[in-house]
Amino acid sequence: MDKQDGRSAGESGGVRLDDPWYDALASGWGELDGTAEAAAEWGGGQSPPPVSVPEEERSSPHDEIYLAVQRSVAFQEVRRRYRRFVLPGTAVFLAWYLAYVIAATAAPGFMAHRVAGALNVAMLAGLGQFATTFLLTWAYARHARLRRDSAALDIRWETQELTGGNVR
Repeated sequence: MDKQDGRSAGESGGVRLDDPWYDALASGWGELDGTAEAAAEWGGGQSPPPVSVPEEERSSPHDEIYLAVQRSVAFQEVRRRYRRFVLPGTAVFLAWYLAYVIAATAAPGFMAHRVAGALNVAMLAGLGQFATTFLLTWAYARHARLRRDSAALDIRWETQELTGGNVR
C-alpha cells in the first residue's frame, strides 16, 4: 500500500495501521461475506489475519487491564467531563421540550398569538426546538473535541500498548 488518498505512505495524514482507532473489519476488509475478495480484485489491501489466542489466556489479563484503566484517574476525569456536559444539557433540553408541549396544550391562546404576519409563538418555539437541537449537537461536538478526545485517545493508546493491540 504505497498510496492512500493521493499521498505516499510516508507523508503525514496517511493511514497508520498501528492507529488504535483503525478497525479493519469496520473499514470493510476481512469480511467473511466475500467482500474482501472483491476488494482484493480492485487492488485493495488486506488486513492481517486476526491473532487467535485461547480465551483463558486472553480474558484474564485483559480484564485486569481494562478494570485498571476504568479505575484510573485519567479515565474518571474523562467520564466526569462527559457527565458534567451531558447531564445538564439533557436536563435543559428536556425541560425546554416539555415546556413547549405543555404550553401547546395548556395555553393554546398564547401559542396562537401572532408575532409577525402568519408567524405565531408556536411556530417560533417549534423552530426553536430545531435550532436548539443543532446548537446542542454543535456544543457537544466542540466540548468532546476540546475537553475529552485527546485524553480519551491517550487512554486508548495506553490500553492498546498494555493489551498488545487489537486481539479479537
